[in-house]
Amino acid sequence: MNGCSRVKRVGSLLRREISLVLRDRVKDPRVREVVVTGVDVSEDLRYARAYVSVMGSPQEQRDAIEGLNRASRFIRAELGRRLRIRRIPEIAFLRDTSFEYGAYIEELLRRVRGGG
Repeated sequence: MNGCSRVKRVGSLLRREISLVLRDRVKDPRVREVVVTGVDVSEDLRYARAYVSVMGSPQEQRDAIEGLNRASRFIRAELGRRLRIRRIPEIAFLRDTSFEYGAYIEELLRRVRGGG
C-alpha cells in the first residue's frame, strides 16, 4: 500500500512541476497551449506518461505532442534540478482525449433523451 501512495505522490508532483517547466522554461511555440492533465508513473518510478490537453487543430495537436516529446530530455533534466527524488522517470507525452470522449458521451445521452 505504501508503494501505491508513493507512486501517486510522485505522479502528482511531476504533473505540477512539468506544468511549471513548460510555462517557464520551454520556449517551443508549439507547446504554448498545453495543459498537463495527469501523470501516470510506473511502479518502479522509471517511466511516466504525461497526459496533456492541447488546444488547436488536429495538426497543431500533433505538433504539440511532437514538440513535447522532443523536449522530454530537457524537461527531465529540469525536473532533476528541481526535485529531490532519487530517479527522475523517463517521460512520454500523450494527448488526453477524455474531454472529447466526455463530450461524445454527452451528445449520445442527449440524443437518447430525444434532444436531437
